[in-house]
Amino acid sequence: MYLADTDVLSETRREERANEGVRAFFRQARIDGRVVHLSVVTVAELRQGVERVRRRGDARQAAGLEKLVDNVLREYDKKILPAGKEIGGLWGNLRAPHPEPALDKLIAATAIFHGLTVVTRNVRDFKETGVEMLNPFE
Repeated sequence: MYLADTDVLSETRREERANEGVRAFFRQARIDGRVVHLSVVTVAELRQGVERVRRRGDARQAAGLEKLVDNVLREYDKKILPAGKEIGGLWGNLRAPHPEPALDKLIAATAIFHGLTVVTRNVRDFKETGVEMLNPFE
């Protein structure tokens, strides 16, 4: 099973123009019946993206992104993993030697706790956590 990082999930909004490796990953996960989860961090980052666009005054693009986020939240509703005290403890342990980037460490802690592989393009920020990773862009 997998935990998709925001960069991979965001790529899917490009639909047919999305990276072929990302499209193939999601297609194969569906075929194999492998569940793809999201972290609460991804939900926050998606909402942050909508709000940034809205605050810069682009209401039309913000509305489109809002619709996309709503669709993602509906599709992944039961697959969004919260961060409880156990994950919080792992997160603290992962941040001790390398505190930044903090949110990627929370995603890694969530994946480690649940035994998931992080699907991300941003392997550098996860490298020292020991979490299993898959970069579908390669």
